Amino acid sequence: MSQFQTSNGFEAIRHLDDDGHEFWLARELASTLDYVQYRNFLQVIQKAREACRNSGHLEQDHFADVSNMVEIGSGAIRPVADVQLSRYACYLIVQNADPAKPIIALGQTYFALQTRRQELGDAAQFANLPEDERRLAIRNELTEHNKSLSAAAKSAGVETPLDYAVFQDHGYKGLYGGLGAKDLHSRKGLKKSDKILDHMGSTELAANLFRATQAEEKLRRDGIQGKVNANKAHFEVGAKVRQTIKELGSTMPEHLPTPTKSIKQIERERGKQLPATKARNKSP
Repeated sequence: MSQFQTSNGFEAIRHLDDDGHEFWLARELASTLDYVQYRNFLQVIQKAREACRNSGHLEQDHFADVSNMVEIGSGAIRPVADVQLSRYACYLIVQNADPAKPIIALGQTYFALQTRRQELGDAAQFANLPEDERRLAIRNELTEHNKSLSAAAKSAGVETPLDYAVFQDHGYKGLYGGLGAKDLHSRKGLKKSDKILDHMGSTELAANLFRATQAEEKLRRDGIQGKVNANKAHFEVGAKVRQTIKELGSTMPEHLPTPTKSIKQIERERGKQLPATKARNKSP
């Protein structure tokens, strides 16, 4: 079993520099991602570098060419070219790696969620956030990513609101083992006007966030055209996320509990608290 398939496998090849900053080495990552020939992995790194530049990040902040001394036998050592990678660089690499490799799905899941946690702050800080705060953070992120997914779907030929509803339904069916939006409404006891995403816990929201980001990436990367092909791609992405959840031994999304409060209720409660806070601040 690959070390990436253990609960802390990705962290097992993490390094820290003298200042305590984390990094990964490309050759170690290549081996862990089941790339036998490093030269093939270099092509993936190049794609990740391009994605980094296109996203507006400075390439040198995430990819650093280095030289490491390695033993080549009989005690002799020689310098070997390597690349020092940030967590974000690793995320981009697994995004652009060979999707036929089962280990890549695990890699994508791990780095997508961990990168999101770092954006929110330290992973420990995220873990200590109250559940409602986690839900709000991930739900807001999902709202933004759904806009990007909608744009990618439209470019693929998903044009009308009905087309997009069908497209989204395919994503749900892939992730939820055949259950569509109507089925989820029924299982959660929701009204027709209720938004499914507003009635999910942080774990279920995270799974849907990953589905949305990966569906957008696949539509754009593969240049998918046509409603039928877009729907098929969304279903496949959802199914792959579901398979990853199964391989990790986690609870299937349809079996996760539905929170007692919706996102809208939480937002209303927070809104009511703000005036009182402002009033206290104005008191002498």
